Amino acid sequence: MAALLWRPVGRYCLHGHLSPRLCIRNAVPLGTSAKEEMERFWSKNAGSNRPLSPHITIYSWSLPMAMSIVHRGTGVALSAGVSLFGLSALLLPGNFESHLELVKSLSLGPVLIHSAKFAPQRAVLGGAGRHVKSSAPAPPPPDD
Repeated sequence: MAALLWRPVGRYCLHGHLSPRLCIRNAVPLGTSAKEEMERFWSKNAGSNRPLSPHITIYSWSLPMAMSIVHRGTGVALSAGVSLFGLSALLLPGNFESHLELVKSLSLGPVLIHSAKFAPQRAVLGGAGRHVKSSAPAPPPPDD
């Protein structure tokens, strides 16, 4: 028990024996307010003429970045589609055949049909690619 009590003392006060200040930790002055800190931050950034955030032109688009964005979009589309299909099956009267006939009667164009099929295909192929990448052996370390 005594060792547990001496641990913080040793951690925080050992520096006090090595420096002239005794057990005083560096901290932000208590006299500043959030507004003063914010004003100091904005005045420093305005003086350095830096942009507030990096612009999109700084980054070069790559295939993994684009595939990540597509993966997120298709995931949202799949989630919305499955949720809507489940709610419609729950709330609309009839059985599966009547729901299928309803969808067929909408006379959807081939572009819409193929775009609806793209999300599950992308999810399956993306998952298969992830499994292939994770099962591949790691590259050897570079020779120094």
